[in-house]
Amino acid sequence: MFNTLRRRLILSHVLPLLVILPLMGIALIYVLETQVLLTSLSGQLVSQSRLVAEMAGDHPDIWSDPAQAQAFLSRLDPLLNAQVMLLDSGGHVLASNDAAGGPRQGKPLAPADVLKTLGGQITVHVSYGPRLSAQVVDVAAPVMGSGGRVIGLVRLSHAMTSVYQQFLGLRYLIAAVLGVALLLGAAAGWILALNLERPLQDVTAAVGELAQGGPLVPLPEQGPEEIRLLLRAVNTFVERLQTLEQARRQLLANLVHELGRPLGAIHSAIEALQSGADDDPRLRDELLAGMNDEVGRLRRLLDDLAHLHDQILGGLELARRPTPLSSWLSGLLPTYRQAALSKGLRWQADVPADLPVVPVDPDRLGQALGNLLTNAIKYTNPDGQVSVTAGREDHEVWIDVGDTGPGIPAEEQELIFAPFYRSNRLGRFPQGMGLGLTIARDLTAAHGGRLQVRSTPGDGSHFIIRLPVPD
Repeated sequence: MFNTLRRRLILSHVLPLLVILPLMGIALIYVLETQVLLTSLSGQLVSQSRLVAEMAGDHPDIWSDPAQAQAFLSRLDPLLNAQVMLLDSGGHVLASNDAAGGPRQGKPLAPADVLKTLGGQITVHVSYGPRLSAQVVDVAAPVMGSGGRVIGLVRLSHAMTSVYQQFLGLRYLIAAVLGVALLLGAAAGWILALNLERPLQDVTAAVGELAQGGPLVPLPEQGPEEIRLLLRAVNTFVERLQTLEQARRQLLANLVHELGRPLGAIHSAIEALQSGADDDPRLRDELLAGMNDEVGRLRRLLDDLAHLHDQILGGLELARRPTPLSSWLSGLLPTYRQAALSKGLRWQADVPADLPVVPVDPDRLGQALGNLLTNAIKYTNPDGQVSVTAGREDHEVWIDVGDTGPGIPAEEQELIFAPFYRSNRLGRFPQGMGLGLTIARDLTAAHGGRLQVRSTPGDGSHFIIRLPVPD
């Protein structure tokens, strides 16, 4: 019956009202009857009893003659709205204005109440019925004679039945107000339940569409704070999926481009050799050298993809060994110096001979530094300069690769380390998979170091590898 969130939310709003409102209504009626109505009626009867007692005190003859006592009450009866009895000092009834019920209408006063009244006190006695509701209110007042002694009693009784009949309309009004409040609470519960249910249905539908390969559409963040947090988490998930989808498409485009160039060059060289180019030893050597270069590019591409695979699976391992950085750099840089000079670039290297011995994986660190040098050569125009400097600073050793290329805007200096990111601001299709800087950063981090960039558009760039030096 309550297997849906909407029904349970409505019940959670209505159920407290079903319990609290009736209890509040009962409590309100009880307070009005006992604290307001009964107190007010008792106060009126006390005032009337005092008035009648003062008037009866001026007629001492009525306390010895029941006929005169009855005549006295007959004259007062039009002025009173309660049953009145006159009792002598012994508690015996002398007269009553209740002709239908006799002189003993209602419960008689208890002896204790008679003694209190004879002692000069006004007493109030409430008689309750079987349902614990007040039935009769009795008030007894002493009549004082000369010398300050009690010569009789005046007893006023008022049945609550007539009052309850007048109060019945107020009960109906309270019940109607409580019923309207219950309906309004149910309506508010219904509206709140719909407001809570609708975002959850949207989230459920969106997740279902994602599972079935539907469009990645962000959801509007609305509703209570908890619902907004859920929607924000789903939107973050959608944004992440969009990023992954874009990266996947970029990866495919880059693969097609990067594989197409060398394969096309190799295919052209093979066709040339099949057409007789191998008869010319010089041409054959040039074609074979070109094919070897293209195979080398494919090999580097496969290495980048293998590193990406290791990064995803968390399988990046280093073969560390103590490596003297000065001699290691001296053996690594000549290849890149030749590539820079072949492009018409100026080459500058400043590697101190006293760099420390650091436990690194020379192959992996060489891959990171090689990616930085390859980028520096690639993005520096002829007549530009590529520089490599190194040094030690406190407990770190650093290697700085600088160029005089176009530089990197500040807003892109964090993005360039993301996989497959390549800037199109130069208006051309950039070469590479967009993985070089990602791999360099990851390999540096695997050694416990960090890769920094310092660049100004139009002024070139500097990429600095910083590695810790053990004590």
